[in-house]
This record gives sequence, C-alpha cells and structure tokens, in this order.
Amino acid sequence: MSRSTNGADDTTNASSVPVPGAAQAGPISHAIFRVSRLHRMLAGQLLRRVGLHIGQELVMMQLWELGAQRQTDLVRLLDSDAATMTRTVQRLENAGFVRRRPCPGDRRAVLVEPTPASQALRQEVERLWAELEADATAGLTADERTETLRLLERIEAGLARATA
Repeated sequence: MSRSTNGADDTTNASSVPVPGAAQAGPISHAIFRVSRLHRMLAGQLLRRVGLHIGQELVMMQLWELGAQRQTDLVRLLDSDAATMTRTVQRLENAGFVRRRPCPGDRRAVLVEPTPASQALRQEVERLWAELEADATAGLTADERTETLRLLERIEAGLARATA
C-alpha cells in the first residue's frame, strides 16, 4: 500500500478510492468534493420523492422561516445568482408552492411568498432533511457529530474568507 507525504495510507478513505497523485497536496479538499457529491446525489433522490429539485428546498426553508421575501433578498440569503433564482422561483410557482407579487414599497421588486399548499410540503421536506442527516452521520457518536459540525463550520469560515 502506498503512503502519502503525510504518512497516511492513500486508500484509507471510506470509499476506498485512492487520492489521485495530482490531489495529494489536498486530501481534505478531495474528501470534501467526494462527500459533497454523494450528499447532493442522496439529497436529489430524496427530494424527487416530493417533486423538488436540489436547491428548491432551501428557498422554501427560507420562505417558511421568514415569510414573503424579495427575490433579490433570496439571492443574497442563498448566495445564488439572479438567473438561477428566477428559474427556481418560476418552477416553484408552476408547482403551486410559491406565488410572486409586486412589492408594495418598491414596484420594481418582486415578493415571493409560500402558498398554503406548501405547508404540507414543509413537513415532507423536514422529514427528508432528517433522513438525509441520519444517513450522512450514520455510525457517528453524538460527540463526533458535534465535532464534525464544528470543523465544517471552521472550514466554511476559512473558505468564505478566501473567497471574499
């Protein structure tokens, strides 16, 4: 078995996929890529059960939590871009989960609000999100889940600083 420059086995990750030579300088980045890809795949499978696509549940979560929002505020809240948010809101509107209306204080802005029909969807999204969390953390102790979250928050903060 080959060894990386830090002394760890190249093939010790959970998926038994060796870190390619070109990624040896970034094994954590490589692991994040693999984990995020699998997480996104599983989330997509779960969300399809309720007729949603990846990212739409995040828009709905913000609307359920905050109520009606300007579309531009949703772009900022979800760190999205205007074109993607427009398509997402249009699809959610076509599905009957949101409605758009002019913003009373600014006729140029559009308010997006959850519909009463979306409230049943909320329970399903919360259940699926819990299922995703259980699958993602299966086999971890409560302390390991807490530590994983702490470390991911630190990684996120570092990446946010690097992209600012």
